[in-house]
Amino acid sequence: MLEQDIFKALADPTRRGIFEKLAAGRMNASALRMGMEISQPAMSQHLSVLRQAGLVREEREGRFVNYEVDPEGLALIARWLAKYRAYWPARVEALEALLQDMDQ
Repeated sequence: MLEQDIFKALADPTRRGIFEKLAAGRMNASALRMGMEISQPAMSQHLSVLRQAGLVREEREGRFVNYEVDPEGLALIARWLAKYRAYWPARVEALEALLQDMDQ
């Protein structure tokens, strides 16, 4: 799993919506479809992309499959973002200074 796989998976608004629903807790595909105009095959395909990217994991319970956010996928994103987090304070300060100069 690579960062590019995660960002590709989350580039689709439907998959982002599914991921956000799963962030609230485990649920099966039928529960995920509630409130979304999406077919069961399309939901399965979106969940497959999220699973392959390492963002979602599944667990079979009887005849149902429950999905939940996979913390490992989120950890990869957090590590990627951490590389760039150090740049932001200095950039924000530079922007503030520029804006103050423009106001004067």
